[in-house]
Amino acid sequence: MSNRLNGQATKSQHAIVIGAGFAGIATALRLRALGYQVTLMERLGNLGGRAQVFERGGYTHDAGPTVITAPFLFDELFELFDEKLEDHLNFVPLDPFYRFHFSDGSQFDYRASIEDTLTEIRRFSPKDADGYLALLDQSKKVYDIGFKKLVHRPFNSLWLMIRQIPALLTLKCYRTVSQLVGHYLKHPLIRQAFSIHPLLVGGNPFKTTAIYTLIHYLERRWGVFFCMGGTGKLVAELGKLMERQGINIVLNADVDEIITEKNQATAVRMADGTVSDADIVVFGGDPETCYQHLLPNKKNLMPAVKKRYSMGLYVLYFGTKKLYPDVAHHSIWMGPRFEELLSEIFDSKKMSEDFSLYLHRPTATDKSFAPDGCESFYVLCPVPNLQGDIDWQTEGPKLRDRIVSALEESILPELSSVIEEVFWMTPEDFANDYRSMHGAGFSIEPRLTQSAWFRFHNRHRNVKNLYFVGAGTHPGAGLPGVVSSAKVVEELLTGVEVGSGG
Repeated sequence: MSNRLNGQATKSQHAIVIGAGFAGIATALRLRALGYQVTLMERLGNLGGRAQVFERGGYTHDAGPTVITAPFLFDELFELFDEKLEDHLNFVPLDPFYRFHFSDGSQFDYRASIEDTLTEIRRFSPKDADGYLALLDQSKKVYDIGFKKLVHRPFNSLWLMIRQIPALLTLKCYRTVSQLVGHYLKHPLIRQAFSIHPLLVGGNPFKTTAIYTLIHYLERRWGVFFCMGGTGKLVAELGKLMERQGINIVLNADVDEIITEKNQATAVRMADGTVSDADIVVFGGDPETCYQHLLPNKKNLMPAVKKRYSMGLYVLYFGTKKLYPDVAHHSIWMGPRFEELLSEIFDSKKMSEDFSLYLHRPTATDKSFAPDGCESFYVLCPVPNLQGDIDWQTEGPKLRDRIVSALEESILPELSSVIEEVFWMTPEDFANDYRSMHGAGFSIEPRLTQSAWFRFHNRHRNVKNLYFVGAGTHPGAGLPGVVSSAKVVEELLTGVEVGSGG
């Protein structure tokens, strides 16, 4: 184990991490590398949090994240213990990154190389080729400050936030992603294609701060990858790494309360009454769930006005007894409306007659996800969270039928006659299975007033040894965000700046 710090934990210090999603796993590994004895508690029966794996009738489905960017963040977790990720996992680069299918029947491939992407753009609008290069340059500037200098910094101090205002103003981060993209690109469909990135982290591009355009350069700088065997394989290998390092993993562990004395977290109490002592506690779930249910005497210090939650997710899983070789690994199926649809989902929170979809076809890269001659799919459909008045017992089957019909009429011909092993998740499942507030897919929205210092802090303001990681905390949702939140906690614990790696 690498000795990276002057003030490492003593062998007697015990850290409890609640929640074994990617944020909790990354935190457990970083704490172990600091010398803590670590117990990782997970309410579900498997590691991974939302990155569960479903097996149905010979088909495999990654239930959670499927897009891997910033792969160095996972390299770092193995390097903490002088191991190499490539000895255990195979990250395969994808090209195209995403294939867009627009409602007029046109198709756009967002390609791995800049020149191939420019060729695609010129088919729609030759003038937007230069605009794309300018957008990419602006995205790099945002990345150089936003990712390299801010993402891994703790924002527990308002002064630290104030110090960054000049840089944020220079990068025009008071604009929304849509406004920034629209400044450089003019064709409406190309604008849509390069505005969708906030949706990958739970944000409406018409409301999300333009700092999230750094995602575009993050993809361009590092690529978009698929882990052979899926994110379930990635979780499994991280689990083995934790076991090799002596981390105590407790599954089916339902935490009922974080016990505090004199503004210190001293233990956690399980639903069965068992109490485990701790020197520090890290909560890796939705922060508001912790404040409301696990800290009964500690008020949530984040005013309600600042808590706008992300959209919900309807996720449809199925297999097909037919091959669809012309469908990309990642497809974005765009409906006829864009801004109006997102307003209905995020603001009025009502079900719309139309929709846009993300379609995952892992069998494009890894044939093990389905029987021979078959394909594995999942479709992610943004929907209102549970703050909307939607009867999902009724709407779930209806939405399934509408999605199958729309895909059959466009990119998956004959789908209704070859589909099998169909099931789905709704925002109600996210609330029940993952204790997600309002069944939101990505915790709170990534608006400017809910970013950095304005987001849930990574350390409790009063309980000094209680920390938070995951989608609701700084820096935010998505795999790079939640894995990076573990680095923020490490810096809070040690006072030593943890590099971005990128």
